[in-house]
Amino acid sequence: MFKIIKKDGLTAARTGVLTTKNGTIETPVFMPVGTIGTVKSLSPFEIYDEGFKIMLSNTYHLFLRPGTDVIEKFGSLKNFTEYKGSILTDSGGFQIFSLAKFAKIKDKGVEFMSHIDGETHFFTPERVIEIQRILDSDIMMQLDVFSGPDVKREKAEKDLDITLRWAERSIEAKNRTASAMPEKQKDNLLFLITQGNFFEDLREESAHIMSGMDASGYAIGGLAVGESKKTMFRMLEISISNLPENKPRYLMGVGTPADIVNAVSLGVDMFDCVLPTRNARNGFVFTSRGTVNIKNSLYKSETLPIDPECSCFCCKNFSAAYVRHAFMSREIFSQRLLTIHNLHFYQNLILRVRQSIESGSFHDFSKNYSSLF
Repeated sequence: MFKIIKKDGLTAARTGVLTTKNGTIETPVFMPVGTIGTVKSLSPFEIYDEGFKIMLSNTYHLFLRPGTDVIEKFGSLKNFTEYKGSILTDSGGFQIFSLAKFAKIKDKGVEFMSHIDGETHFFTPERVIEIQRILDSDIMMQLDVFSGPDVKREKAEKDLDITLRWAERSIEAKNRTASAMPEKQKDNLLFLITQGNFFEDLREESAHIMSGMDASGYAIGGLAVGESKKTMFRMLEISISNLPENKPRYLMGVGTPADIVNAVSLGVDMFDCVLPTRNARNGFVFTSRGTVNIKNSLYKSETLPIDPECSCFCCKNFSAAYVRHAFMSREIFSQRLLTIHNLHFYQNLILRVRQSIESGSFHDFSKNYSSLF
């Protein structure tokens, strides 16, 4: 399922191959966020053709709309979206505690009100596995408890205890339902999510205990939620040092180009983040010379593309002046162009990271690259 190909000699960076039932994915890998089965403004074909062989969608959002009854008629989320690659579905734990109203955590599960219509729902770890079975996700995620920043240790300990128990129940649910599933759905992978807030010993405990569970991979959750970079990378380092080396490691919701490079150096294999697509919709563009704001008057008459060193559809065909004009005029096409560009930038970054690890030059690459962002 996961094979390490090359390790860097000076850092913990590594390349690998992650095999799902719908494809082979080279790691490190960045997954664009298609929360409801679509990456905003782009088609699934464009995402795949850009080189993204796996994307992320969200169980919470898809459960609420269009609903599992609709997706079940198509046989899978993959069939529903027509995306040709693999799909990882987040369990929705973060969204429940950040979007839904009046979330109440109980030992059995979590009760919450939909942010769409206020209807009350109840998610258990077993129910979340069941939903993801219906979605037929290549990679399923356990239901976890997101503590949030600035919580006291007592709550962090309680939330971690629940997350650990839900991890065990998620694995049991996956194994129990496998025999009753069609043959094509028996190979769904399950990742567990380590937590522990910003307490070092809790992070260590979480990763250590989950390492003893029979999971396909491990995610590090609850980071990049407002803490300092120093704290984030310290928690990440502790988590990774207590996770199995032979399983993929997934840092959830991170991040900037520099964050990705630095996390790879610690041994992270998988990433997702809304940053490239959300920034694009707000006019912020990642380029070979750093981040730029297309709204800047500097680009009003610029005849060159946004990034002359970029080979994306936007930069090959349009000037920065045209893109800025379309953006300032609130044309949807400009958001498409900037989204294509930013995702191309992230994909190119990941390719360069993998190439530098393979060639033994990652240490120099990371040192030079991080200074740009």
